[in-house]
Amino acid sequence: MVSLKDISTRCGVSVATVSKALNNHKDIAEATKENIRRVAKEMDYFPNSSARALKTNRTYNLGVLFVDEAQSGLTHEYFANVLDSFKQEAERNGYDITFISKHTGSMNMSYYEHSKYRGVDGVVIACIRFNDPQVVELINGELPVVTIDHVFDNRTAIISDNVKGIKELITYVYEMGHRKIAYIHGANSSVTQNRVGSFYKTLGEFGITVPDEYVKSGIYHDPDTTAILTRELLELKDRPTCILFSDDFSCLGGINAIKEQGLRIPEDISIAGYDGITLSQVLVPKLTTLQQDTKTMGRSAAEKLIALIDNPKATIIERVVIPGVVLPGQSVYNLKGRNK
Repeated sequence: MVSLKDISTRCGVSVATVSKALNNHKDIAEATKENIRRVAKEMDYFPNSSARALKTNRTYNLGVLFVDEAQSGLTHEYFANVLDSFKQEAERNGYDITFISKHTGSMNMSYYEHSKYRGVDGVVIACIRFNDPQVVELINGELPVVTIDHVFDNRTAIISDNVKGIKELITYVYEMGHRKIAYIHGANSSVTQNRVGSFYKTLGEFGITVPDEYVKSGIYHDPDTTAILTRELLELKDRPTCILFSDDFSCLGGINAIKEQGLRIPEDISIAGYDGITLSQVLVPKLTTLQQDTKTMGRSAAEKLIALIDNPKATIIERVVIPGVVLPGQSVYNLKGRNK
């Protein structure tokens, strides 16, 4: 392996000068930098990450802790998009990515232990049971941490504006003439609590009382459970005219249940999703949904985590709220138009 000393010998300069040139220090002349870089390339020199870690006490490696309730991994399009944006911003800043888990080969470690074992400079946590003792251990550890879609008092959080998102989605459905609106939400979490609270609050502001049987507790990213709960809503004597689903992927189960009953979307019953994944916009009819800004969320998470690593003494605990946008689609029937 070619070393800095080998390059310095070829160029007739000190090892320190080679190091500064390759790291683009301002106190090295541009002509010298160009010559050293050219020689380094000719000699097939590659920087050694382990050597850099010893010198800087940093690995330029970010940990990603991502486990969702349905165990869908990176097939979960919403979080896959968030993490892809996170990865792009991390790489733009010279960082690599390591996924954190409880199992590495034959070794079993806590999330915090694995993070320390891999020597990551910081960790982003997404879509996880945030009350898991191992997550709490990581949150309370010494590593810089940024969370996505969950708020801890002592950590910076990047969150989608779930309150405003549901309000805008409900408002759209209401303005289409619907008054009997049901909601199949995901498992209990801060995201769910904000969405459900906004659901009741928004409809209350419109003077609508929601029957208890209109609100069902489901599981995110789980079409099978959603199908069962959709059937229960369809069997009600006074069934809703529109059903909101926890997410676009779970909505597929609801669509299947509706079609099994011989009902048409949206003529017989309207539906709306949440997330705005690609699939939602190629369905027929195109799904009405709330599109979350995954690109901004991922980029912001990387920016905040790297800032914590670069300047830990200037740490400010922040809550960064990212708004979404309603995609109207064609899955919500215009009842006002029907009644004209």
